[in-house]
Amino acid sequence: MNTEVMFSSKTDLWATPSDFFNSVAEEFPFTLDVCALPDNAKCEKFFSPVDDGLAQNWEGVCWMNPPYGRVIGKWVQKAYESAKHGAIVVGLLPARTDTKWFHDYIYGKAEIRFIRGRLKFGGCANSAPFPSMLVIWKNKEV
Repeated sequence: MNTEVMFSSKTDLWATPSDFFNSVAEEFPFTLDVCALPDNAKCEKFFSPVDDGLAQNWEGVCWMNPPYGRVIGKWVQKAYESAKHGAIVVGLLPARTDTKWFHDYIYGKAEIRFIRGRLKFGGCANSAPFPSMLVIWKNKEV
């Protein structure tokens, strides 16, 4: 197990597992990946760090697998606000139900699907050391 990276702050980027994304995409016709790297974007249209997805307008059906570091709350807030303006945002997030961002922008405001087991993120030899959840914001009246 590569614990040197997985249990440190060396990275906050966890590439979406393709098989997991493909199963979610069967339900949601994604048009925009709001925070991707050019080599792991899940949609033809995507925002890279150069584009600064937080500064962009999110429209249509959006996929979000944000950096899992200290800025994650800003991404969750942007997803919540974008849904209020008509976007559908589906986010792959660590299941951190004790956080401010969870209570302010997810709990009671979005659909939550807890993922059984631990995901094996792209480029990792082992499963993640944390549980994950899929969060769906899809209502102007969230």
